[in-house]
Amino acid sequence: MRILLLGGTGAMGIHLAMLLSKQGKDVFVTTRKDRMNKAGIIYLKGNAHDPSFIEEILQEGWDAIVDFMVYHTDEFAMRIDLLLKYTSQYVYLSSARVFANEEAYITERSPRLLDVTSDTDYLKTDEYALTKARQEDLLRASGYKNWTIVRPYITFSDIRLQLGVYEKEQWLYRVLQGRAIVFSKDIACHYTTLTYGEDVAQGIAGLIGNTMALSEDFNIVTVESLTWQEVSDIYVRTIEECTGIRPKVVYTGACLNLSFKRTQYQVRYCRLFDRKFDNRKILSVVPDLKFSDVRTSLHRCLCALINSRDFKPIGWGNEALLDRVSGEFTPMREIGGFKRYMVYLLLRKLPFGCVKYIMNHR
Repeated sequence: MRILLLGGTGAMGIHLAMLLSKQGKDVFVTTRKDRMNKAGIIYLKGNAHDPSFIEEILQEGWDAIVDFMVYHTDEFAMRIDLLLKYTSQYVYLSSARVFANEEAYITERSPRLLDVTSDTDYLKTDEYALTKARQEDLLRASGYKNWTIVRPYITFSDIRLQLGVYEKEQWLYRVLQGRAIVFSKDIACHYTTLTYGEDVAQGIAGLIGNTMALSEDFNIVTVESLTWQEVSDIYVRTIEECTGIRPKVVYTGACLNLSFKRTQYQVRYCRLFDRKFDNRKILSVVPDLKFSDVRTSLHRCLCALINSRDFKPIGWGNEALLDRVSGEFTPMREIGGFKRYMVYLLLRKLPFGCVKYIMNHR
């Protein structure tokens, strides 16, 4: 069985590639970086957003395609026919962020933001939750029946850990440099659902080649939920255990991202919702799927990250905003470069109203 993973090098994709190769599948993974092939895994270097690159690959024909790429809706509409035409099963990675706020446990039939929100300004955007919902609709209207929609929520692994809206580069990096974690009380009190990336990968693997999965959608999430404050407490205890130093946490009342046009919606229409999920549908089709204990897995992944200290490039503008709150400064030697340091100082020292204007008009 030949399976193509588009953009499959992230928290879920790396686990899925390994699982499928262990099952004897021939796995091909697109990547923009040079990577060494492994047993049963072949890396195809190129940009999967490039129409010529992707069209050449798709025309080889595939038993299954699993698509981890993030598309603008117009881009997805232009290539949907190609994606569905050259495979027996197309697995589309949507997101459980598509769902509206729900007091009950969320199922596959729960209302989506796209269908129920009255926020006209929000609907004018192609924000992530709306993008995924619109692309789900394009699949359903395509005339094809060989698609499967899967919806993880917030996933984590030993290469990715989130705290509210912040990736590890925006909270763990700060701790390991001796600065405080900045968090917000409005998010801290809400329930979230964090699912280990390998568990999601096992769910996807169980759907590949499964006729019961065709023309269906599945929320691949654990039923376990924690408040973000509980998540923060797990992180703090783990860091103290691994480093011997208990990190300081500085709280704002409201999340800083609410002040900026580009980042407000993730907070307003996701992190300020209480998220609890019903996963009976995926378990009915993949009955062997087991979800890891969240607390134990978070602890293990954070220990691995503290040891590896593997971070993507740091956004120094964002670091300046966090330092404003914590009352700290990042030294020039850490930022490395006069121009970057000047940008950092500008955002660190200007009145916040000026910073807000700059961020919203850049």
